[in-house]
Amino acid sequence: MQEWMTSMKARFFLNLVKDNRWKYLADGLVITLKVTFFAVLLGILIGMVVASIRATRDKTKETMRPGIGKAVLAFLDWLCRAYLTVIRGTPVVVQLMISYYLIFASSNNKVFIAILSFGINSGAYVAEIMRSGIMSIDEGQTEAGRSLGLNYVQTMVFIVLPQAFKNILPALANEFIVLLKETSVSGYVALQDLTKGGDIIRGRTYDAFFPLLAVAAIYLVLVMFFSWLVSLLERRLRKSER
Repeated sequence: MQEWMTSMKARFFLNLVKDNRWKYLADGLVITLKVTFFAVLLGILIGMVVASIRATRDKTKETMRPGIGKAVLAFLDWLCRAYLTVIRGTPVVVQLMISYYLIFASSNNKVFIAILSFGINSGAYVAEIMRSGIMSIDEGQTEAGRSLGLNYVQTMVFIVLPQAFKNILPALANEFIVLLKETSVSGYVALQDLTKGGDIIRGRTYDAFFPLLAVAAIYLVLVMFFSWLVSLLERRLRKSER
């Protein structure tokens, strides 16, 4: 037992302490959080636009008068559906590699490419979350806004979207947690995120145990922390509804 403990201490020192190899994990963690944060913001922006177009089409396709406006809305709705089909139907790691090796092959800004790729991927899922939130708002709210003299866009911005956003906030927070774990594939384009930091240590020491265990533990702590924040948010929202 004592020999095993001595061996584990030596391996721990070799993998995480010697030559300050823990910095690979620390630097990778910063990159992971940066990519996740900005990708979520981009995903929310894309999701809001796509959800608004699709919800508007669903709500007005029967009552909207024929014309250029209806044709444009139908075309935009078709584009949004195509976007959702392609993005949700292909793996995120393939989308990331297409962006890096094909679309942005001349760029060396790996962080930007990762943010863009994960943001576009997240936007497809956020769009459906937001669309469900918009469609859950009673039609009476829209009619109330129109009776106050607001046009359709103003009614959506000032009345419908704030209520929908409140309803879907926990789901959006969970999307952040999911995206945090999905960024672990960033190493496929040589971005030194948290997982890649563990791979670098493993490549230097030829020992997989502590690097992989450390990476898994950091992800677990992050997910538990953000899950705790989401639970607090859900409790606060429930209290505000009473």
